[in-house]
Amino acid sequence: MAKRIQVVLNQDVSKLGQDGDVVEVAPGYARNYLVPKGFAIPATPAILREVERRREMERQRQLEIKQQAESRKTALATVGRLVIRKQAGEEKAIFGTVTNQDIADVVKEQAGQDIDKRNVTLPEIHQLGNYQVEIKLHPEVTATVDIEVAPL
Repeated sequence: MAKRIQVVLNQDVSKLGQDGDVVEVAPGYARNYLVPKGFAIPATPAILREVERRREMERQRQLEIKQQAESRKTALATVGRLVIRKQAGEEKAIFGTVTNQDIADVVKEQAGQDIDKRNVTLPEIHQLGNYQVEIKLHPEVTATVDIEVAPL
């Protein structure tokens, strides 16, 4: 079997890897396809050091994003209970329901934080009362917020 060589991908290549990955391929595949098409460059010690430097910078950036999410979680926890006002009928039943967009709006209004409504997980809310809502701020950071549904 022929010796395989290492190349660094310049872009995503189906079934091989993503941009920046160091992969081992057959010499002919690299020489005849990947390198001429600009999909990859041969891996030299200098290029491998550059790849590692980029990975470290990306790790630092991801760590910073996670720390920002943690501080946003703390800020949401210090706000306390958020109040959503809904029109109510008999026996504490509300007209309509509380939506993810309602939660996103009240967090922006009362806590001053922009959140994506798609990152909000809430229980079915059809009555006045207190509820726990989860807001995903980062893949590893989720904040739990107390919501009070009160009459208008």
